[in-house]
Amino acid sequence: MINPIAPAVRLALALVFATPAFAAENVSPAEAKATMQRATVFFRTKAASHGGYVYYYSPDLTRRWGEGKATPEQIWVQPPGTPTVGLAFLKAFEATGDSFYLDGAREAAEALAYGQLASGGWANCVDFDPKGSHVSQYRNGKGRGRNYSTLDDGISQGALRLLMHADRALKSKHQGIHEASEVARKALLAAQFASGAFPQVWSGPVPAAPVVKAQYPDYDWQTENRVKDYWDMPTLNDDLAGSVSRVLLDAWEIYKDERCRAALARLGDFLILAQMPEPQPAWAQQYDLKMRPIWARKFEPPAIAGRESMDALETLLRIHRLTGDAKYLEPIPRALAYLKRSLLPDGRLSRYYELKTNKPLYMTSDYKLTHDDANVPQHYGWKTESRIDSIEAALTAAKSGKGAPATPPLTAAQITGIVRGLDAEGRWMSTYTAGTMLVGQPKFQADEKFIASEVFSRNLEALSEFVARSR
Repeated sequence: MINPIAPAVRLALALVFATPAFAAENVSPAEAKATMQRATVFFRTKAASHGGYVYYYSPDLTRRWGEGKATPEQIWVQPPGTPTVGLAFLKAFEATGDSFYLDGAREAAEALAYGQLASGGWANCVDFDPKGSHVSQYRNGKGRGRNYSTLDDGISQGALRLLMHADRALKSKHQGIHEASEVARKALLAAQFASGAFPQVWSGPVPAAPVVKAQYPDYDWQTENRVKDYWDMPTLNDDLAGSVSRVLLDAWEIYKDERCRAALARLGDFLILAQMPEPQPAWAQQYDLKMRPIWARKFEPPAIAGRESMDALETLLRIHRLTGDAKYLEPIPRALAYLKRSLLPDGRLSRYYELKTNKPLYMTSDYKLTHDDANVPQHYGWKTESRIDSIEAALTAAKSGKGAPATPPLTAAQITGIVRGLDAEGRWMSTYTAGTMLVGQPKFQADEKFIASEVFSRNLEALSEFVARSR
């Protein structure tokens, strides 16, 4: 079965894209399948461009958004763009056996294969216009310019996961998709440091670097050692460890690729090395080659990172489930104890905690470090919901030899809401709530209606699961 890409995408979807409330009904599998078909016909025939997708569309489809406005020749790679939609098509194919969904996934995978960079991964956008503003140096020779493959925001991870799952569904008979998957896996493995870490960006194999344990900076971290090309350094930013671990796990399950299984174990070894010493036994957002926390962007300081630390713990649990090696559980209890004592009064975690003092760390609107959260830049998530309880439950299950706790299925009322929420044109419409952060940061007005690829994908997967269970 295909695992969802989330948590590579972290939006307040329940608030922004809430499905209309309906009384619980006995929605039949046939009704669910009919809803899936109508929604997919709309998305494939009207929202797609070259088989790919962007994040959002205006109701009449005349406007499209990825990271900013998109032209009709551009598709977006970062979830919830093309990979998210393609994986939802594959889940629908698994549930129904209808090749209509497989065709949609194949088209999405072909679009990503077109946009694969010469360096083996992907940039955020694929531009089919050779003179377009986002065109890059594509492996097919039809592009030009940039050749930086990125792991930021799950971009190359999402593309490769779709290619691998589509390759399996197509029984490796589609030469272009199969080859793109092979090239991308090889490039990803070459981008792994000897320590097991991954950089945010690569254009070729990473340089040799020492394998050492994490340490606190021995200099004034506020002003010194700002690494210009921080994207070449080991990073955990935006849950990179979790999204890369899913790719490597999928590669092992689909191809039995021993290289990827070994790379996944090495990623776990890096997380053990990257755990900071007491009094803050958690993880930083990014490190230099001496394994000291460093600056990234001007609002991403050297610090202990609440969100990335939880992702590191979940990744260690995932690697333990594959390997059975208890060493990947050893760092977890003291990290959980640290995170518990670092909770904010509202039960959340700060994105950043100052090194050694453990004070929550923020930025003023003009990007000065502060401990006050009253005037932070609004484009960034400075606090994150705690997942400590679920991580602790997963650790207990791991120690007792049980698998990961199962996600409960949607209720009858939720399935009814999805089915009844599809409009006459086959659209699930969303309404923007002022102040809500959306991926890509589109400039929607309050109460503006739009179509979201994330909503389509999430609802299609939910109905697919409902249909599959009914069998």
